[in-house]
Amino acid sequence: MNAIPPLLDHVVLAAPDLEVTVAEFARRTGVVPAPGGVHVGLGTRNHLVGLGGRSYLEIIGPDPEQPGTPGPRPFGVDRLAGPSVVTWAISPPDLDAVVAAARARGHDPGPVRPMSRRTPDGTLLRWRLTDAGPGEAPGLLPFLIDWGDSPHPAASGLPVTPLLAMSASTPAPQAVRGPLAALGTSLTLTTGPVALSFTVDTPNGPVVFG
Repeated sequence: MNAIPPLLDHVVLAAPDLEVTVAEFARRTGVVPAPGGVHVGLGTRNHLVGLGGRSYLEIIGPDPEQPGTPGPRPFGVDRLAGPSVVTWAISPPDLDAVVAAARARGHDPGPVRPMSRRTPDGTLLRWRLTDAGPGEAPGLLPFLIDWGDSPHPAASGLPVTPLLAMSASTPAPQAVRGPLAALGTSLTLTTGPVALSFTVDTPNGPVVFG
């Protein structure tokens, strides 16, 4: 089993207080995450850290400048008691083909929908994605993302903490391996409560988040 999932695009670390979580990441790793941008209309914003290659970490939380956003914010940030590794994304070469192939193999990644955000310099990034994996293992099954013509966040000069490993636990690992294979990826799985974790190399040594 690969320590790093094939096709990995990014890992999502969600938090109820973005500023506090970014500061804690910087304290633990010695690396300060870069401001990513604002998800207009969704009530969130993010900070980013490169994980090496074409992969990155997204630290996402409520945007205090969007207090009146209707509906729940992405990744349940308002319901979290503290920072949590909530899900991950893969970026296949042909998103639509992988969605069709996965459905043919019995796993539906969900509908493909457009999203966007503005970077601190005002650039509008647009992408398409599916919903995060549903079912008995929320968050353990990745969502799919296609950046189209937008520049990839990992190519924007982010500070980097190389990803050393990523893994998960679940009461039923075999139930997760099938859908992962249908999506053309894999994840190191052990038996236990549902949880995601990852390890990065940092100036302070390896650091585990999960």
